[in-house]
Amino acid sequence: PWAARMHAPVLAAGPHTSLAGVWARRPEAAAGLGAPVFTRLEDLFEVCEAVAFAVPPAVQAELAVRAARAGKALLLEKPLAADLDGAERVAAAVAEAGVLSQMVFSWRYAKGVREFLAEARACEPFGAQARYVSGSLRPESPFATPWRLARGAVLDIGPHMIDLVDAALGRVVDVRARGSVLGWAGLLLEHEGGALSEVSLCMSAPGERDAAVTVYGERGRAHVDHTALGDDVVFPAMAAEFATTVRSGVPHPLDAARGLHVQRLIAAAEAQFTS
Repeated sequence: PWAARMHAPVLAAGPHTSLAGVWARRPEAAAGLGAPVFTRLEDLFEVCEAVAFAVPPAVQAELAVRAARAGKALLLEKPLAADLDGAERVAAAVAEAGVLSQMVFSWRYAKGVREFLAEARACEPFGAQARYVSGSLRPESPFATPWRLARGAVLDIGPHMIDLVDAALGRVVDVRARGSVLGWAGLLLEHEGGALSEVSLCMSAPGERDAAVTVYGERGRAHVDHTALGDDVVFPAMAAEFATTVRSGVPHPLDAARGLHVQRLIAAAEAQFTS
């Protein structure tokens, strides 16, 4: 759903980017995005500076390697791949080709989230609680897509929350996981320096989405709610930063290497679930 909802319209709207063309596994899906449709990826690569992905994780892992080898900068969805092997291949291809990359960790482009992270780090944090509860896997949801229904909350929304607590409390060095990836998943993360964070993930709950992070520290606390994002503001900000990354040649901190770090934590968590 994200290609039609956000990626295509935001990149086409500019002013920092334009949509040179679209490739999709289903040509009819690409035809509705208001840009030239390509049936061969290599033809698309010839007319663009960069490639933005809005495909399932397993598909991204395959296509991103091809795009990197073609010398294209990459705007990569989370997770980086469907599994750790795929993520390692993407990160290696990016490094070997020397191309620029940037992850769609959408929370991180919001002004309110950046203010939260500054406050969290200043409060000398020792712990955090994070939650992301939604009904995205329920039958009526447009996000109940095959890969999400198969892999659940940890692979889909886990990257957002793990990246955020990692940024707030320090690099995650250990993961313990309990529950169910298709039901309620609970993660206990240990950070460098000894701080701990608890992350609760669920995509099968009815009702409104509830997503927030609270950090506790020696000098107070910091809190951010999903309502601080505003996708209509966050995605254009992300597109503008990506354009700056590509044109300046300066690597972005949320690059493929960052995506690989998060994927390693996701893989460690998933290995502890039985369903």
